[in-house]
Amino acid sequence: MSDLDDTDRAFLRALAEDATLSAGALGRRFGLSQPAAWRRIKRLKETGVLAGRRIDIDREALGFGVTVFLGVKLATKGRVSLEDFERAVTAIPEVQLVHHVLGLYDYRLRIVARDLSDFERILRRRIMTLPGVGEVEANVLLSEERLAGPI
Repeated sequence: MSDLDDTDRAFLRALAEDATLSAGALGRRFGLSQPAAWRRIKRLKETGVLAGRRIDIDREALGFGVTVFLGVKLATKGRVSLEDFERAVTAIPEVQLVHHVLGLYDYRLRIVARDLSDFERILRRRIMTLPGVGEVEANVLLSEERLAGPI
């Protein structure tokens, strides 16, 4: 949808910061009635621009103090290897995101662990035993800043 106006962009920025905002709250914030704000939200959903609302879970509060981005290069290429790897890796609960990427590695995984010892256990017992895994490279997350993005 390329015909976003300034109010649409403002709505998207506000919802990116707080997905719980109601149509009424958005309308008050941007000088629109609740029905007008609701119609904008509905249009953004119908056109696929607004794909859903999410909540942030504090992983540290749940005991997951370490986040690791793991680059995985598969040892063998081929459609069967990719499908087998994807099916197996998505079954690991500590794997939060799986990105199939172009570059040095075939996949980039976001993994949460209780601490570095727990990550080492996940790496040795779960990741390295997956079908097709060749090389891996781990990057431990030190800090994270959320940006609104190009809205």
